[in-house]
Amino acid sequence: MSKPNIAILGATGVVGREITQIVDELKIDFESIKFLSSPKSAGTKLTFQGKEYTVEETTPDSFNGVDIVLASAGGSTSQKYAPEIVKRGGMIIDNSSAFRMEKDVPLVIAGVNDEDLKWHKGIVSNPNCSTSQLMLVLEPLKKFGFKRIVVSTYQSVSGAGLAAINELKADTEANLKGEKFENKCFKKPISFNVIPQIDVFCDNGYTKEEMKVTNETRKILHLSDDVKIACTAVRVPVFRGHSEAVDLEFEKNVSSDEVRSILSKSFGVKVIDNPDNFEYPTTRDAEYVDPVFVGRIRKSLAFDNGIALWCVADNLRIGAALNTVRICKSVIDMKLWGKRD
Repeated sequence: MSKPNIAILGATGVVGREITQIVDELKIDFESIKFLSSPKSAGTKLTFQGKEYTVEETTPDSFNGVDIVLASAGGSTSQKYAPEIVKRGGMIIDNSSAFRMEKDVPLVIAGVNDEDLKWHKGIVSNPNCSTSQLMLVLEPLKKFGFKRIVVSTYQSVSGAGLAAINELKADTEANLKGEKFENKCFKKPISFNVIPQIDVFCDNGYTKEEMKVTNETRKILHLSDDVKIACTAVRVPVFRGHSEAVDLEFEKNVSSDEVRSILSKSFGVKVIDNPDNFEYPTTRDAEYVDPVFVGRIRKSLAFDNGIALWCVADNLRIGAALNTVRICKSVIDMKLWGKRD
């Protein structure tokens, strides 16, 4: 099998640019690469591995001869082009929420459930950014048997895109000058504020973002309905990096020292946990780097056989671009591109 031809869909966006960078960092072995975007960004020049490329406008024919598409262009775009990609014999690794809960679409965190890639039918989904970092922490602890998982997320504005980043900057500047500012990306002012809403509210009172974490966790870890999962998602005035407070209840007894030891040896995780010296992870520790940082590991006061912990990660990397490219690498290493079950 020869090397795959690769395309990056949404190449000029925040995540698309991260994907491009990480394809180089992880030394993805490809035959050719192309960069695709909306008509608005088509014609943009970018340099990749010392060569200048012109970003092309996306059409169905853009995917002729393309084996693997790394997509971060929004759900409607993925829904439009995924059938065209599959019809032409390619596969799409999609960052949007369009296909995540489809029964015949693998929802994958590289290093957690790579085996699910074996049954892909041309579409593989990358989970929600908050789910992504959480899975690398939970998977090594699955052997103790989850009874209950409660998560509170504190999510940076970059998770809502470039416009949200710019709104935090502008809102902060206006606030410091005592000027009025009209927020557009968020329902409330984001500067010097904490907003307990991400995405729209569902009938059960939880937001769509919170239900993504709940449902995606169950699907990725293959957990039964007996395992109770709940999430509260909060937007915070941080540019980059999501934080999570996690409370876990297990079937088996486990000590905080045991959890600390297991996680310190786990793929994609780095433990920073020495509270006596004020050593615990913050979003600044996670910026532009790959690990999910974990700290504040302690016995839960609320749950029997419970553990509480804190985790932080760069949401644009492990939460989006890094996992997308890691999935691509797994697909190539497992020789699953061009494969149909």
